[in-house]
Amino acid sequence: MRNLDVCRKIYSRMKLSEQDDASVSLAALRNALHFTLTAAQVSRDPDYLWFEPYSGLGTGDSHSPEDFDWLVDYLDHVYSDDQEVAFDIIFLLGPMKVRFSAAKQQQFIKSLIACMGNDMPVYLRYAALRAAHIVREAIASIDAIDAKLRDMVLTKFSPAILTTVCPRPGTTLANDPHDFFHDERDLCYLELIFALARDPSWHAHLIGDHHIDRCISMIARFSKSYTLHPFYLSGILLQIAPEQLSVAPLDGVTEQQWWDMMRRAWRYADSQAVIDNIHCFEFLPVLVEGTKRHMQIASEYDLEELVSYLDDVLRALERRLSEQREREGVIVVVKEFRTIASDMLEKSVNSEGVISP
Repeated sequence: MRNLDVCRKIYSRMKLSEQDDASVSLAALRNALHFTLTAAQVSRDPDYLWFEPYSGLGTGDSHSPEDFDWLVDYLDHVYSDDQEVAFDIIFLLGPMKVRFSAAKQQQFIKSLIACMGNDMPVYLRYAALRAAHIVREAIASIDAIDAKLRDMVLTKFSPAILTTVCPRPGTTLANDPHDFFHDERDLCYLELIFALARDPSWHAHLIGDHHIDRCISMIARFSKSYTLHPFYLSGILLQIAPEQLSVAPLDGVTEQQWWDMMRRAWRYADSQAVIDNIHCFEFLPVLVEGTKRHMQIASEYDLEELVSYLDDVLRALERRLSEQREREGVIVVVKEFRTIASDMLEKSVNSEGVISP
């Protein structure tokens, strides 16, 4: 925290300086910011954005969010000329959880959009994506934000997110060492889109800006994986699904792809990432209904696997029941679904014939 106080004083001095003196202050500020991140063992290697657990700097009660508004101003000033400094600032305001005032929210998002551009270095684009991921709940609550900011978020922020994981046709990701798919980055992206998809206000933009196309392109890679990707893919597409007659790309998702995605979604539905996240928890009844719609083609092995996953989920939910009684309704829904899956399995074992739910 002391390092940031020093940086703020240098920034204030730079703003008041003549051009020659300002360049000296600018160099000092650049070094001081980098030292702050180096002391926190932060790397610009993009992979560290997804794997490293970073704790906040502990801004303390003696500092208000307004004390860090200068970081947002500095980011707006510097991102086009010095991407390394821009990375340092975004990392402080994102993963390091240094908070600024609500009055700077629009300016910060505008800078994030610019830093997500496909002409920016990969470490900066990914840092911007990670920062957006961290504030995804605030961004997802689109109806609660200022009308001007709402318009910018819907029309500019949404397409900018896509450029961090999928370049526009005819372009390549600048200096991007990764393949078209990158598991950890894509999980961060899916968690962000999952949050946005909860609000119907986002649906037309997620479709029009080709996020749904991107998600569908991930199905073949992740629908059978033992990761959280199938959970979030299912969450995004099922929340869009009530409108699927008007979403042409969803027509191309095969019944087998839906089923593979649904059953794998249950694999990690007992994880803390799901059970302890209220929005993921509230999605479970939707996942139940979605799985019911696509389980007609389930094999005996598939059903055995699904019942086992549901048992794990129920155990996790019941452990939390004593702490949060509102979970009881979801437990009832999952238990009823577990009975349906178990009955289908028993019928399959007994008849060795076609399974019908």
